[in-house]
Amino acid sequence: MDRNELLRKIKTLEIQSKGLSRHLFSGEYHSAFKGRGMTFSEVREYQHGDDVRTIDWNVTARTRSPHVKVFEEERELTIVLLIDLSDSMNFGSDVKTKKDQALEIAATLAFSAIANNDKVGAVFFTDEVEKYIAPEKGRKHILHILTSALQFKPAGKTTSIRNALQFLDRTQKKRSVCFLISDFTTDEEYLDAFQRVRKKHDTIALHLKDLFEYTLPKRGLFQFFNAENSAKTWVNAGDSNVRKTLQELESAKELLLSQKMSRAGVDLVSFNTREEIHLPLMRLFKNRS
Repeated sequence: MDRNELLRKIKTLEIQSKGLSRHLFSGEYHSAFKGRGMTFSEVREYQHGDDVRTIDWNVTARTRSPHVKVFEEERELTIVLLIDLSDSMNFGSDVKTKKDQALEIAATLAFSAIANNDKVGAVFFTDEVEKYIAPEKGRKHILHILTSALQFKPAGKTTSIRNALQFLDRTQKKRSVCFLISDFTTDEEYLDAFQRVRKKHDTIALHLKDLFEYTLPKRGLFQFFNAENSAKTWVNAGDSNVRKTLQELESAKELLLSQKMSRAGVDLVSFNTREEIHLPLMRLFKNRS
């Protein structure tokens, strides 16, 4: 990708994402993700109706007048975007690949976050964690994340959700809101890793899929190529039984993923590369508000 194309893609992502975050998600984002709790603000004199449990007895004894501690919700959040850059994410049957959509989602979440003065960090992963960008605030930092993702050439081809989550657990000591963005093309077991991370972090799984992966057009032979293990399979899309079997297999995979996330206590949102991202995101925000 040359410099002009890179700048064009970055600008397009910024314009689209800022529009969504400003006009659609401003209120929903704020209410969907809670702060880390209550933080001390000040001590003031007791007023009728104050909870006696908030009385500061040290100040009360010193001033000989009842005083209470005042707490405020700690709104500042840390958002961590775990972005799958394995080979299967480069697939797209239309104008957009799964990686393209992953970056649209990441950009929209990131610009929503900085509009609320939150920090944003990123983890790029394949079968290993390939790059970590520590959480910071500001537009310049978000553009750095997006530029890095567009330019990045991963060493790995396959996907390890487990490794990404274990890295998150090691590096993020304070509670964060973590979005794992992936097509979940992996045979590994990762439920226990989600369960462990979920104990400390607010964790959301964003599942990306392409329409062609589960709905074949009614014509001819197609060769399926698995980018992660190089396996090739010929499929007769003209056979209705073949198309039905494929749909049933993909539906079973989606159901299994949904059951895993439910057991882990993790919100799951699915995206299709042929649809706009704002509707699934709006449903996520409204369901959590």
